[in-house]
Amino acid sequence: MPRQARLDAPGTVHHVILRGLERGQIVADAQDRAAFVARLGALAAATGTTLYAWALLPNHAHLLLRSGPQGLPQFMRRVLTGYALGYNRRHKRAGHLFQNRYKSIVVEEDTYFRELVRCIHLNPLRARLVPDLPHLDRYPWCGHAGILGRKRHPWQDRAYVLSWFGRTARGALRAYRAFLREGLPQGRRPELVGGGLVRSLGGWAEVRAIRQRATRVLADERILGTGPFVDRMLAAGDARQQTQRARGQRLREAQALIRRHCRQAQLGLEELRLGSRRRRIAAMRAHLAVHLVTQLGLSLADTARQLGVSTSGIAKAVARAERSQVH
Repeated sequence: MPRQARLDAPGTVHHVILRGLERGQIVADAQDRAAFVARLGALAAATGTTLYAWALLPNHAHLLLRSGPQGLPQFMRRVLTGYALGYNRRHKRAGHLFQNRYKSIVVEEDTYFRELVRCIHLNPLRARLVPDLPHLDRYPWCGHAGILGRKRHPWQDRAYVLSWFGRTARGALRAYRAFLREGLPQGRRPELVGGGLVRSLGGWAEVRAIRQRATRVLADERILGTGPFVDRMLAAGDARQQTQRARGQRLREAQALIRRHCRQAQLGLEELRLGSRRRRIAAMRAHLAVHLVTQLGLSLADTARQLGVSTSGIAKAVARAERSQVH
């Protein structure tokens, strides 16, 4: 079955799960852990990505984040690629460190934000990396200590997390820690990371009830939310994919048009894009710029990339053509 496209837009909340290749380790010691966390934090700050909860374990990691202006894929690519290169150099190894495709789940905040913060921050305890909650309070490789104020991570939005637990700092901290303690007997929460139908409905009991009623329910494994939220996210994702497909079609038409003009003018494509000021080449470039923008609907930036000139140069060419039509 082909992989589905990621659902993302700037400002989307995601639960990200990344795993070592073939369940292998991604950190070997404290130096690796410090390198991973330092890179994660530096890139979060640089890209406007906001971290709310996180946990780094020997062979996998969990992140609860809000994607920045550049989106989730670019942020994750920079985190994972840079860290893997450093890890391989240090441990004198080669090849992939992470599974090729991390899991990203779009989250409905109102329903699941608090649950995911708890689930992620209890991971080290459930993995027996720490024996109890007091030790977790001081554990450096998890965002829980940052929420308590015992570790300082400027890139982790502590205030936003605590705002879900109370209006005053002291009351919110008390409620947050009590909420974590209440979650200790729950064990692992497969409904927060499992199949799409379970995730969309909130648990197996609801799934069984729905099936008994023979009700068809919209669900998607990339989304953690209620039915209406799943519906909205899928519709938004479809709209973005349609926009991307339309842009791709326009780019292909533009490239074919440019190649055709170059053949007719007995001109090499690279010569056109090298920015020559020769009158014949400059005139041809200006003509193409106007056509690509006004007839094919390409953006100024895409047109500039196709013709090898600046965006401002394309804007000036279009403006000149419009003035000449007016006069």
